[in-house]
Amino acid sequence: MPPFDDLKVLSGNGHLELAKDICKYLGTSLASSEAFKFSNDNTFVRIKENIRGKDVFIVQSLSTPVNDNLMELLIMIDAAKRASAGRVTAVIPHYAYGRTDKKDQPRVAITARLVADFLSVAGADRVLTLDLHAGQIQGFFNIPVDELTAIPKLARHFESVAGSDFVVVATDVGDAKRARSTARLLNSPIAIIEKQRLGNNDQVEAATLIGSVKGKTALIVDDEVGTGGTILAAENALIAQGASEIFCAVTHPLLSGDASTLLKNSNILRMAVADSVPVSEERRWDRLEVLSIAPLLGEAINRIHRDQSVGAMFDSPST
Repeated sequence: MPPFDDLKVLSGNGHLELAKDICKYLGTSLASSEAFKFSNDNTFVRIKENIRGKDVFIVQSLSTPVNDNLMELLIMIDAAKRASAGRVTAVIPHYAYGRTDKKDQPRVAITARLVADFLSVAGADRVLTLDLHAGQIQGFFNIPVDELTAIPKLARHFESVAGSDFVVVATDVGDAKRARSTARLLNSPIAIIEKQRLGNNDQVEAATLIGSVKGKTALIVDDEVGTGGTILAAENALIAQGASEIFCAVTHPLLSGDASTLLKNSNILRMAVADSVPVSEERRWDRLEVLSIAPLLGEAINRIHRDQSVGAMFDSPST
């Protein structure tokens, strides 16, 4: 793939390694910039090369520390617009605050919408993201949003174990569409776990399993794993209903708190995740497999830059 004279890829500190891998796919180099904090905790950003009239893509995953990375992204967008960039696309592999997409309690914010407003006001012309927690978040934006999915890549990673006794499992009713798409891809049946979340402390209690998993190999699919409570509750429900083996495919490996230890000691044989957020060595274990999404994001950037269809990427069986 030839380099682009009018395309620039910038990166904040959210996931510099992923940004470099995207540039390798595109056959270009990462544009020079700097982002750091002053002693007064104020964030400073400077783009160190000319981007006037360029098609600028800013890669920033909203991983820990979420608020620092979000602020850094907003300032980078503003800096790019003030440097007369032709178009600015915020490439956000992991969109934080996605769980707060509705008012499910009195007097709470819809923070996913607030973040969308931040990005628009900062000057982003479009957003490229990956496996939003809820599809309706796209509707929070008044600018174009391209949402990719890593689930097909992760699911195909387990195709060697897929057979007539293979079933795709959604961790809740709201995730049934994702599970159904994955099941269709693997030509497998699905099961759905009806779960209950206990308050705001990340505790989850799985209630009812819809579908049959007895004697079958179960593949749990989800958009993210935080404390691991949802995955572990699903694991318990599947074991109770007689699943023979359990695999797991999750896009965003946040792995907060003791999640790594809990999942390492679980009955999940293998877990495949995308590198949408950095996964440090201390949070990895031997049955965790981290797959690169740089080619997926890189191809989407290429298509956006060339005004080609992004959706067509998923029409091919090999995608």
